[in-house]
Amino acid sequence: MSQAIPFHNKEIECLERKRLEDFQLNQLQKSVDQALKTQFYQHRLKKIGIKSGKDIKSLKDLHKIPFTVKDDLHDCYPNGLLATEMKDVVRIHTSSGTTGIPTVIYHTQNDLNNWTDLLVRSMTACGVTNTDVFQNMMTYGMFTGGLGFHYGAEKLGCLVIPSGSGNTLRQLQLMKDFKTTVIHATPSYMFHLTGKIKEEGFSLKDLSLKKVFLGAEPYSENTRLKIQDAFQIDAYNSYGLSEMNGPGVAFECVFKKELHLWEDSYILEIINPETGELVKEGEDGELVLTTLKREATPILRYRTRDLTRIIPGPCACGRTHRRISRIMGRSDDMLIINGVNVFPSQIEQIIMNVPEVGNNYQLYLTKDGALDKLIIKVEIYSKLFAGDLEDLEKLKNRIKELLRSSIVLNPVVELHEPGSLPSFEMKSKRVVDAREKI
Repeated sequence: MSQAIPFHNKEIECLERKRLEDFQLNQLQKSVDQALKTQFYQHRLKKIGIKSGKDIKSLKDLHKIPFTVKDDLHDCYPNGLLATEMKDVVRIHTSSGTTGIPTVIYHTQNDLNNWTDLLVRSMTACGVTNTDVFQNMMTYGMFTGGLGFHYGAEKLGCLVIPSGSGNTLRQLQLMKDFKTTVIHATPSYMFHLTGKIKEEGFSLKDLSLKKVFLGAEPYSENTRLKIQDAFQIDAYNSYGLSEMNGPGVAFECVFKKELHLWEDSYILEIINPETGELVKEGEDGELVLTTLKREATPILRYRTRDLTRIIPGPCACGRTHRRISRIMGRSDDMLIINGVNVFPSQIEQIIMNVPEVGNNYQLYLTKDGALDKLIIKVEIYSKLFAGDLEDLEKLKNRIKELLRSSIVLNPVVELHEPGSLPSFEMKSKRVVDAREKI
């Protein structure tokens, strides 16, 4: 690329690997000391003989510490993981779980400042500057994505439009009137927008869009490419989770060669989700994260359940922080269909690579006697419905064969007109599992 590579803090982002790991060890010791101030970690760490951060002599000693899991966060509600006095806390974010008991993450002002700085770093890496107009189409409130990007964009100097989610006509009008150049949205909502632009009397020529940050739900590379093609913009992958602040944990750079995980704020591990053992670099596994700068709620070796892998080798941008692949799915989202393990992302990658397939699909699981039955519903472009029925049958069989050869299943494929399947303004619900209801 001919243009200069953008950096927010080049010294940190390109820190020599040995110095970065030395920094991590120092911060890990501090994080362990901070964790020992919580009810939860005080009990857990002292049980294994860790009474101070100085008991951690190297980064390898991290493996002595047991994993922290989502249930631990539920069990610690409301303040079992609070490491500071309540008077030092300036914000909380909570998320609900299947138990109904929320998880809570406390933030000091320093925590928020560090988080904001990570977003500035991340957005800068993608070429955003203080001349951009940033429209945030994510939900605000307890959802971390909205506020995280908002404060990051403001600190970067962008004009920020906190439009929130929904109200598509208003979103498009704001984009047109204020010449929005960068947006933050879910892939589902981007597809929703493609169908609404013409319907609401707009065209791409009315808009000044250059970039979109995608997040909040798993999606495939082919989905990203479809969005880029539909809007003629750059679509960037981002990764975060509320337990680790929110967005800004890992981010692409201008080269779009997977996501740089900011290792001055997090230690990353990739483990076998079944055994808990570390996998070899480059192998798929579950991402485990440890906070290094968190004051109010330090978390050690958190099992994210997100599946990814470390990308070997350096990035052309020169950053030394290791890269991870786009999240392939969650270990707890895996579907078992007639004994075969299938991730929805695998199916999406296949069907979104078929040129005739539109922007929307749904997986429907039911029972056919004692066997599981997978029905894959896909929208195809409207012009195809005016064609020959024989051509539609050939398309259906082609999709079915592609799926069968890849996921070793024999699904039923249904072709649907554009707009006939449910669309979503926030996170999509792609999988409907009706098996337990049969």
